[in-house]
Amino acid sequence: MTDNIPQDQTPRDPNFNPEAAADGVRLQKVLASAGVASRRVSEDLITSGRVRVNGKVVTELGRRVHPEIDQVAVDNVAVQLDTTRRYLMLNKPVGVVSSMQDESGRPDLREFTDQFDERLFNVGRLDAQTSGLLILTNDGDLAHVLAHPSFGVSKTYIAKVEGRVSPQTIGQLQSGIELEDGPIHADKARILTSPPGGGYSMVELTLHSGRNRIVRRMLDAVGHPVVDLVRRQFGPLNLGTLQQGAVRELTREELGQLLTVSRQAPSARPDAN
Repeated sequence: MTDNIPQDQTPRDPNFNPEAAADGVRLQKVLASAGVASRRVSEDLITSGRVRVNGKVVTELGRRVHPEIDQVAVDNVAVQLDTTRRYLMLNKPVGVVSSMQDESGRPDLREFTDQFDERLFNVGRLDAQTSGLLILTNDGDLAHVLAHPSFGVSKTYIAKVEGRVSPQTIGQLQSGIELEDGPIHADKARILTSPPGGGYSMVELTLHSGRNRIVRRMLDAVGHPVVDLVRRQFGPLNLGTLQQGAVRELTREELGQLLTVSRQAPSARPDAN
């Protein structure tokens, strides 16, 4: 959680109807069930103006909400009230395809999801020879926002490439190059290592495109074929020290950051105009 919301700068909900909300669940109980804090601490969060329901600050301890439809945030960080949702981070190994069931019999994601009761799916894809951060979930709305390039959720990759990468090449990647399926540019690019004698260089690229094998094709187009590629970051999530082949639940803070990204997209749902 972050800084407190100044109460004199936050709008109250003029449409709040206590009678209409009477059949819901008390807000402090919902927050406690979601793992935000104990019920007593949750009451303190509410009365201090740090909790929002559907974008409006709530300070009334009697406020009731419907967890299946209402959106709650604490210190402007979204809270997931639906306990049936699951969110995992996987460090996908090389050689595993981004599919829950590969028709060709190659290693797929089932070995990482079979231990969970929920029917999970992957958000976006990594090609078989690329390792790194992959999100697994059963939250379709969130997956739609994270995977669709129109929402601008960035991904950061570390690539080991052939040859010595120059600053001019980095500038070319950022200004844009033409591929067979249209122009593309990196949002950010930088050299991590580039030995004077050639050999191999390490570069970092950040982009929000969802095109197939886009990082490999971009680097190949500027004369530096990829030898090894890892996705280190997806939106606010960072792979950190998670070992290759390991899977873990997202922390409450990580999940809050992801949900905040999702809720800030006004057309996040597939049926939105």
